[in-house]
Amino acid sequence: MVFNWLKKYMPRGIYGRGALILLVPVVVIQLVVIVAFSQRYFEDITRQLSRGVVAEIGLYVETVEGIPADQVTVALQHLDTRLDFKTSVGSNTAVEDRRRWYDFSSRVIASELRSRIDGVEGVDVASDTRLVRTSILTDGGRLTIELPRSRASASNPHQLMVWTAFTGLVMTLIAFIFLRNQLRPIRQLARVAESFGRGESKPYRPAGAAEVRAAGAAFLNMRSRIERQIEQRTLMLSGVSHDLRTPLTRIRLGLSMLDVPEEDAAEIAAMQADLDEMEQLINAFLDFARSEATETPEQIDLVELVLSAKERAERAGGEVKLGAMPEGPVMLNLRPTALSRALDNLMSNARRYGTTAQLSLTEFDRAVVISVEDNGPGIASDVRERALQPFVRLDAARNQNRGSGVGLGLAIAHDVARRHGGTLRLGESEDLGGLKADIVLARQA
Repeated sequence: MVFNWLKKYMPRGIYGRGALILLVPVVVIQLVVIVAFSQRYFEDITRQLSRGVVAEIGLYVETVEGIPADQVTVALQHLDTRLDFKTSVGSNTAVEDRRRWYDFSSRVIASELRSRIDGVEGVDVASDTRLVRTSILTDGGRLTIELPRSRASASNPHQLMVWTAFTGLVMTLIAFIFLRNQLRPIRQLARVAESFGRGESKPYRPAGAAEVRAAGAAFLNMRSRIERQIEQRTLMLSGVSHDLRTPLTRIRLGLSMLDVPEEDAAEIAAMQADLDEMEQLINAFLDFARSEATETPEQIDLVELVLSAKERAERAGGEVKLGAMPEGPVMLNLRPTALSRALDNLMSNARRYGTTAQLSLTEFDRAVVISVEDNGPGIASDVRERALQPFVRLDAARNQNRGSGVGLGLAIAHDVARRHGGTLRLGESEDLGGLKADIVLARQA
């Protein structure tokens, strides 16, 4: 029960949890010290001092009650000089009980005076915190006494509380500052790693504690390896594309220059169609494997990007509707060329397998969703995950007679979305009844 409550209300951030780990022991230690010290020191010391004061006040009472009235004033002055008290006899005003709510030792003083001296009317320790005033009814009249507070009790416990709380607060603030400085490199590393997940390569230099520096150095090594791998892949594919297109061009040129009989013209046309399909396959594969690392991310308006994709799809032929759109601009730091390529692939699939497509843009607090819908046959829910894999063509679900694809349209869109820190979700269109492809892009924290 307790662990579930702690798990529910525990701060989620490392700064909040670190502050809680630091603050709870400090508060508990302060409370224990205050309670224990107040009870065992202040209360015991105050009780001992108060008993000494009781004995001295008893001497005053015996003096007032035991000597003639004309000698009382002289006797009291003599005692005042020796004991540093201020006394008077015959006052018409009784002292009332007064003490402040946080003054614990005053309760011990009043308790000792009332329990050991008869006739105590009141104890005032609030009018002047440096004095204790009391009035006692004796046989010789009302005796009013003022004595230094230090004679009856140790320093007030609230002083210890104030100093303890003040010191604890100051040290806690200092500890928070040091804690924040120690956590700043961790937050910086998290932001750089998150940016790299969106395809951005921000400058970073390891800092902080040794463990944080080690994690930062490991991240830099990993990022360098990934960037080198992407660069090597791009160079390799560029070379492969050049090497493959050269013989394809020679073959195409040779076929066009052949003087063949009329009965072999159909076979030549089939061979040229095979060459076109091979070239389309190479281009699609290069689009999938091309790295977007060379494209610099920039602030773009997603509304304009979606409208541009709609115009390109309409020029390519096909009916394209515009769904829900935000009223104002939606600015995100993205790679416009890569995202446009992903939208073009999704729109191409929508036109290939349906007659009507729909584009919409939905804005949320933490994400932005670009939706492409069509009225085609859709994709069954049990094969949607497999449809995102490269070179997968779902012949049973998608009508191949509507166009020849190589199974890379959804894979390219998925790869682009992941490079922007998002994802591609496949579902069923509620408006058109076909496939619904959502490009989910996370907002930058």
